[in-house]
Amino acid sequence: MGARADIIMITYRSGGYLHLSLPRLLDTLGDDDRVWLWHNGDDEETLEALRPFRADHRVARFHHSRENVRLREPTNWLWAESSARFVSKVDDDCLVTPGWLDTFAAAHDANPEFGVVGSWRHPEEDFLPDVAARKIRTFDGGHQLMRNLWVQGSGYLLPRSRIERLGPLRTDESFTGYCHRLARDGAVNGYYFPFVGEDHMDDPRSPHTLIKTDADLTDRMPLSAQANGVRTVDNWLAQLRHSAHVLQTAPLDPHHYRGWRRKIRGGRNRLRLMTGRPATW
Repeated sequence: MGARADIIMITYRSGGYLHLSLPRLLDTLGDDDRVWLWHNGDDEETLEALRPFRADHRVARFHHSRENVRLREPTNWLWAESSARFVSKVDDDCLVTPGWLDTFAAAHDANPEFGVVGSWRHPEEDFLPDVAARKIRTFDGGHQLMRNLWVQGSGYLLPRSRIERLGPLRTDESFTGYCHRLARDGAVNGYYFPFVGEDHMDDPRSPHTLIKTDADLTDRMPLSAQANGVRTVDNWLAQLRHSAHVLQTAPLDPHHYRGWRRKIRGGRNRLRLMTGRPATW
């Protein structure tokens, strides 16, 4: 019997978090789950933190890219070469919840229409139950999702059969864009509910965060913060809170995010970023 899930962790300048995130991920694996490691760059602290795990029997593959190729190439590497039933990615700055793989795999097994099922990385204060209620649905086996066309690119579970149907991430296609493509193909995406948490340690509200000052943020600069023009911790917190709000209110019609509607939102976001405000997605 083949592997149930192959999960990639892509590391980059993450020595301050890896001693927490990688052991946690490994401890949540079942007997038929494996971790693939891809390291970007030559940061010695990160490489040293990875070294003890490269011989771990739960680590199936290790790749070192001297260049920081970011996320798309490593993700497609896993998707192309994995033979597992499911694939996933867990970020090097995130702590998954024990049992997440069993829960998500059971949900997929009971509901073949599911595309990508995700963990929820926002703290309790960001949950708006009255707002989110209209998007929460119960499916076969009693599994519930807060439906959304996309989920975050960490702590999710995606059937490899969906990738065989739609292919890899396209050039310049984000994971969010791929989730939209899944939805247009008829897949049901969403966050498992009640939420399966994921501690995003680059959230300044995390007890494990290394981002406490604006200088810390500049030094670590999460990709989503960089993409949205964030410059201060207060701006970053505003972006994170806004992101949670968007996920709970975003329409479920894939056409809402295409054509002229997308162009209008893109223009508005450029104006918001120019004035130091977070994007609205």
